[in-house]
Amino acid sequence: MERRQRLQGKVVLITGASGGLGEQIAYAAARRGAVVVATARRMERLEAVQSRCRELSGGPSYAYPLDVADGEQVEEVLSRIQLDVGPVHVLVNSAGFGLFAEALETSQDITEDMFEVNVLGLIRLSREVARAMKEQGGGHIINIASQAGKIATPKSAVYAGTKFAVRGYSNALRLELKKFGINVTTVNPGPIRTDFFSKADADGSYLAKLGRWVLDPVQVAEKIAESMLTNRREINLPRIMEFAARLYVLFPRLGDFLTGTMFSWK
Repeated sequence: MERRQRLQGKVVLITGASGGLGEQIAYAAARRGAVVVATARRMERLEAVQSRCRELSGGPSYAYPLDVADGEQVEEVLSRIQLDVGPVHVLVNSAGFGLFAEALETSQDITEDMFEVNVLGLIRLSREVARAMKEQGGGHIINIASQAGKIATPKSAVYAGTKFAVRGYSNALRLELKKFGINVTTVNPGPIRTDFFSKADADGSYLAKLGRWVLDPVQVAEKIAESMLTNRREINLPRIMEFAARLYVLFPRLGDFLTGTMFSWK
């Protein structure tokens, strides 16, 4: 099957689709003919995303307000999707947020909120959708983690903790779901030029310091869409950061020195 036809008519459910990487994933899937189901908390933004997806796919698209931290709302929205749209073939867990702050200065409320959205919400969606995929005989779950889930750096202790958790959960889930024909892909991007940093890095200095190492969300989204309904295990971007992550495993003390001094740019 042609790569561009693999998603034709397939239902792709995306969380965090009102902006940033999630929005671009929605467009990339729509360009491949997918029936995009966009979810996020900001319904006004979702309506614009839904309209654009219809233009790109030439077919239907859907939008539902969803807070992944709200268990009752998750169950309700998934039931509505099943009735309105049908079985989900691809789930992309893209909802999440971060905050650059010293661990001792990060409040318990922020810590719990970040784990609720980045980890527990992702687990909740994955579990419920995977149960349906098991009944329908297959599917694909794509979890957006981070290079921060491979190399932790100062001022990102809580955020890195959530992404390490996402990687661990995804790796085990992949092994458990394989026998049901369900693939699990973990995406580990470095910094992406999105609105994520308007909250995580209020003064905007981090992206400026990184310069050319900052990823383009459109290009990342294209790579993710290309992986849909394949058995791709991981997507790691940029390559230089993945190379650094592998070196870190081999030389952890050197890695601690570099990330704690020379590469501590937050």
